Amino acid sequence: MFCDVENMANEPRYQEIIQQKDRRIESLEGELFTLKEQLAWLKKQIFGAKSERIVADMDSQPLLDLDLTNQTPAQEPEKENINYDRIKRPRNHGSDTISFPDNLPVRRIELDIPAEAKFCPETGQPLTCIGNEVSRKLGRTPEQFFIVEYVRPKYVSKASPDFGVATAALPDAIIPRCPADESLLAYILTSKFADHLPLYRLAEIMQRSEVKISRQTLSNWVITLGSALSPIYDAMKAQVLASGVVFADETPIDLQVKGKSRCQQAYIWIYAGGGGGDPPYRFFEFCLNRNHDHPLTTLKDYKGVLHSDKYGAYEKLAKNKTIIWCPCMAHVRRKFVEAEGGDPDLRRRILRKIRYLFMLERVAWSRPTEERLRIRQQIEKPILEQLTQMVKDRLLAGRLLPKSNFAKALNYYMGLAPYLPNYLDNADARLDNNVAERGIRPLTIGRKNWLFIGSEDSGRSAATILSLVQTCRNLGINPQEYLENVMRRIMAYPSKRIQELLPDKWLAAKTERG
Repeated sequence: MFCDVENMANEPRYQEIIQQKDRRIESLEGELFTLKEQLAWLKKQIFGAKSERIVADMDSQPLLDLDLTNQTPAQEPEKENINYDRIKRPRNHGSDTISFPDNLPVRRIELDIPAEAKFCPETGQPLTCIGNEVSRKLGRTPEQFFIVEYVRPKYVSKASPDFGVATAALPDAIIPRCPADESLLAYILTSKFADHLPLYRLAEIMQRSEVKISRQTLSNWVITLGSALSPIYDAMKAQVLASGVVFADETPIDLQVKGKSRCQQAYIWIYAGGGGGDPPYRFFEFCLNRNHDHPLTTLKDYKGVLHSDKYGAYEKLAKNKTIIWCPCMAHVRRKFVEAEGGDPDLRRRILRKIRYLFMLERVAWSRPTEERLRIRQQIEKPILEQLTQMVKDRLLAGRLLPKSNFAKALNYYMGLAPYLPNYLDNADARLDNNVAERGIRPLTIGRKNWLFIGSEDSGRSAATILSLVQTCRNLGINPQEYLENVMRRIMAYPSKRIQELLPDKWLAAKTERG
């Protein structure tokens, strides 16, 4: 009987059945591993810390005290004890003091003691006032609306009735015959695009002051203002594309379509630029979809450094000889942070080297341009080469589940490996795309409040106003003050000098005037 079993096992058809079972077992084991990875990731998203830091801080040596004059990369120790416990930091109790400008109006309230208490209880003599005890508190009144009333004297000629009536001309208005002053329009735009308030909440806020403006009217004003401010928007776009360093990213946003019960998904791109490693301008662009044509069209004439994630359109642009593509290392790090299975030791060493690169970049950006490039070439470049070799060796070794997060992270890195060193030779280039990531965050906050964009015209107007408001916030400018001033001037401003109304130019002119 045993001989028959052995003979049956040697037959080709039974060997094929055994191989199919082995492949089936291997497939099920891979699927189980993937499901365990997904379960661990979901638990971390719900119950765990959102920080990507998993390597203990180097408390023994402050980063800014490193001697980088002739330093070479230190040999990495074979083993390192990693402390995964969260570091407990003392709470910052701080102070309850506040600050406010000195020119605020003061409401004086005098609190005096009763008349019968102004006599000495022992002698009966009247008390003498020796001064005042002053206590100050910051207060606020409800929304204050006012009427702007233009009074224009009318003149006629009694001797010449055909002369007609002569009056002064009204100031140029950004919305003709609009009953709202530019100060109110600037308040509406700032509340929606800087404070993330939807228009129906603005209508409710104003109604508490007995000012009734319908949401439809507010929406029409926003669309019209976005169109009127488009010349400044176009000037900002030209400045960004001429800067030589651009950070790009995109995010979805719901678009309401007439005749459909559901919203369709549109996209808004952000292009941060204007010069330097932390550029001033935040240029947004509204698109109906995520097709590659949109960034390819916007950047078709661009020449310089482009920071982005690994979206296919940017990979196409990387083949353009006029563009130096610097993919984002923060996205690479995130892939390895999420890959908790696989090879824990290699994952830990890869994340440690990525952490060294970010630490050295913080030092490099605190130094002059020549010193920054020297640190990158002498210290960061060898670390990046070692990192690439580690990933390549692990992929060549095989024995990886192709659907595991660790295998995906390794392949993601190798897909970007030819482009990752590009930042080393450009002083204004960065290791990551966090400038665009931070720039698009206010839009994602507002998206949760607005819920959707009402039309294509609304989307384009939103992109225009977002560009101006978020650029103001990045430069520390009060958006309401800027928008009010610009809206009063733009209709009569020469088109050849429209760049003077860009937020940074406006701030410089305001500073010069004192």
